[in-house]
Amino acid sequence: MENRIFNSTLRGLTFLFMILLLQACGSKTSAPETTPVPDAIVEIDTKAHSDSKGVGKFTEVKLEAIDPARAELGKAVFTTKCTTCHKLTADKFVGPGLEGITSRRTPEWIMNMITNPELMMKSDPVAKKLFEEILTPMANQNIGDEEARNILEYLRQNDNK
Repeated sequence: MENRIFNSTLRGLTFLFMILLLQACGSKTSAPETTPVPDAIVEIDTKAHSDSKGVGKFTEVKLEAIDPARAELGKAVFTTKCTTCHKLTADKFVGPGLEGITSRRTPEWIMNMITNPELMMKSDPVAKKLFEEILTPMANQNIGDEEARNILEYLRQNDNK
């Protein structure tokens, strides 16, 4: 009985092999050549202006004249939490120099980056590119919304000098 099952299985496999062999040899036409299309490469110049609002809760920030009192509060927070990595000049320190940041980035982008850098570096193309260039992730300093708004005002004041 086992011999019959073995012979039957062997014949079936031989038949299958012959069909596959005939199929492989029988066609004179080759499959059309296809060239894979690479993903579009988008170059991002991190020193250029971007209209991106970034990723986060800040979707609309209304700016008025610079508020010196608010800028002073922002300076205190900036000095305490940001100067370890950033300078107000164009010079890179640990992080990028912030001179001109308010003319290159929207207020929403700046505040989203200040309050949630992890989400920004994960999801925002400009923040991702900055991380690639700087090679140091921005630390989350647990800066609240009002503090972020005050820092933005301080950065605006610095850029208006």
